[in-house]
Amino acid sequence: MEYKGYIGKVDFDDEAGIFHGEVVNIRDVITFQGQSVAELKKAFRDSVDDYLAFCSERGEDPDRPFSGQFVTRISPELHRQVNLAAAVSGKSLNAWVAEQLQAGVQRVGVVKATGKRAPAKARAARKAT
Repeated sequence: MEYKGYIGKVDFDDEAGIFHGEVVNIRDVITFQGQSVAELKKAFRDSVDDYLAFCSERGEDPDRPFSGQFVTRISPELHRQVNLAAAVSGKSLNAWVAEQLQAGVQRVGVVKATGKRAPAKARAARKAT
């Protein structure tokens, strides 16, 4: 589920007969629940709107969905090797690293924000390892 850039992950509690959800692409905790899909979708939107209103009332900036940038620390030797691998591949360092991260995500079969599973090819590759 997605609303205003916030992505919700949903699980079903069979014993309680209820859907529980949580926004997963921010550090703050936003949860929601519903007994039907329609109720769940409304609760998700309401929870995001309530969160944004709460932050506004407090004069705080809400935690925003991931920007697409992050800092990582690696050894100087690995940095050199990664830079060399990118150059040999004819790609920028950023493009090469993004490609490797995408391959890793596909290898483990991460579910996309749309709720769809990774392609069958990626799931098969994961099982083969």
